[in-house]
Amino acid sequence: MNRYEIAVVGGGMVGAAVAIGYAKQGKKVALIEGSAPEAFAADQPMDVRVSAISRASVDLLDELGAWDAIRSMRICPYKRLETWEHPDCRTRFSSDSMQLEELGYIVENRVIQLGLWQEFSKYENLTVCCPDTLDKIQFGDENELTLSSGQRLSAEWVIGADGANSKVRNMVGIGVTAWDYRQHCMLINVETELPQQDITWQQFTPSGPRSFLPLCGHQGSLVWYDSPARIRQLNGMSNKQLREEILAHFPKELGDVKVLQSGSFPLTRRHAQSYVKQKCILVGDAAHTINPLAGQGVNLGFKDVKVLLEKCQEMTFTDQAVNAYERVRRPDNLLMQSGMDFFYKTFSNDVTPLKAIRNAALKLAEHSGPVKQQVLKYALGL
Repeated sequence: MNRYEIAVVGGGMVGAAVAIGYAKQGKKVALIEGSAPEAFAADQPMDVRVSAISRASVDLLDELGAWDAIRSMRICPYKRLETWEHPDCRTRFSSDSMQLEELGYIVENRVIQLGLWQEFSKYENLTVCCPDTLDKIQFGDENELTLSSGQRLSAEWVIGADGANSKVRNMVGIGVTAWDYRQHCMLINVETELPQQDITWQQFTPSGPRSFLPLCGHQGSLVWYDSPARIRQLNGMSNKQLREEILAHFPKELGDVKVLQSGSFPLTRRHAQSYVKQKCILVGDAAHTINPLAGQGVNLGFKDVKVLLEKCQEMTFTDQAVNAYERVRRPDNLLMQSGMDFFYKTFSNDVTPLKAIRNAALKLAEHSGPVKQQVLKYALGL
């Protein structure tokens, strides 16, 4: 049986980042992942799943050596962000106000994952078990993992980076606090009439927000939140019919579009009742999922990685270190979850007095000076 200091279950963006981080610290690491990301080609269609990567996440990816590879594939910087319900009551943020070149980047999830995977070969102390999946864990002073291939390995610590339906979380018996938002989210990649844009925007409507994320060239990612029944209806349409619906329901800022591809998923909030148990540690979506309203999901996961790497380097890998990780990350994740829920609940109705108050609040926020700057700093991870 091969012995490792750390076994990371899940090789997505967050799992790959934490595996590289510990390999870089000289620890013996195993990464277990069911399938490798598809290789990149410039003429490939863009993936539907994209993330708004913050400045803090870029810094982490750069420290791990992956950012140059990611940048050489496909990224789209954005300099401005706007949000509104009534067109005359907008809150605007810009990189110029923070003396930054950009607020962040819109990047395909697979491109981020690929950039990280390209770093694996640099570390002799990092073993990648792929394609393979976790079958069971026998808990003890060292946890023994049995994989679906029959391979067995032991690890002092197991890191669950295996997503919202985490096997590690379930096997170790960590419960979750969860609720369904009773909304689905549709992601639609479109070709835009307008040229490359440097803005991401979001308009609130009673049935849910409508968002635009810029992609490379004349392309963009649209995010449509609505009831499950409405999203099912949209999913059943042809690209031509879907285009008509988009033009009828998205703001004029979008311009004309051609639908390229789409996908959808339900919105659920989950928060693990503990991040650490029996030498298993949860990170990313295994620990928390969030309403994707502000595209902060993967940024929270990368914040988890950064703090976990720092705490376990400062104190070595001890119970004290991993408990310090949870003490830092749990309140921050809870704050972001609660903030997104507040926006979601505040704007998802058509009550006239409340509409007037929230539009006045957005207009006030536009001129709030230092408060507005602090909100932006927090979102950027600065």
